[in-house]
Amino acid sequence: MSGRGELFVVSAPSGAGKSTLVARLTAALPDLVFSVSWTTRAPRPGEEDGVAYHFTDEATFHEKIAGGEMLEWAEVHGRLYGTGRAETLAALDRGRDMILDIDVQGAAQVRASGLPAVFVFILPPDYETLVRRLEGRATETNASLERRLANACVEAPQSRLFDYVVVNDDLDAAAADLIAIVRSARAGRARRAERLEAILATFPAPARDGGH
Repeated sequence: MSGRGELFVVSAPSGAGKSTLVARLTAALPDLVFSVSWTTRAPRPGEEDGVAYHFTDEATFHEKIAGGEMLEWAEVHGRLYGTGRAETLAALDRGRDMILDIDVQGAAQVRASGLPAVFVFILPPDYETLVRRLEGRATETNASLERRLANACVEAPQSRLFDYVVVNDDLDAAAADLIAIVRSARAGRARRAERLEAILATFPAPARDGGH
């Protein structure tokens, strides 16, 4: 594939299953570049710096913001998260497709930047399902659970601003929908213009038949 890469932005309320679906997507389409975000939160057990996230402190993160090094950034549940501008643009310029797994604040910043992207929102089938999923993690304090649910009530209506919405009711079906969205964008005529012109150039010119 030639030309500039496609940027896919995937957002969701906490507990909607976004990370699981993105993992399914990158497993099915391993040539997708997964953007490794920067964060000020502490690593969780098993997380490797530069793989799960680029872990840093707040002072360094704010220096990056001030220097224009962040394509987008947001404070989520008391921690800072962001996407490096240089590494994102470099991957796209090399013709690589990239996926950003970011929150709705970050998605809004990418949209406002004017950088072309395909925006996908993941929704649970209903609010009660979201509550059950967050409670089922058994990793949330009451305060953090309430904060995540309150944020979800603000974030879910933002789905109206996205190009696509995937409802994660059945994980396999939702993963198939997300994969189909990426494949559809890749198959678009504008994306394949150079290759299509090369193919069409191999066809003989249409024969003229007496003026018809």
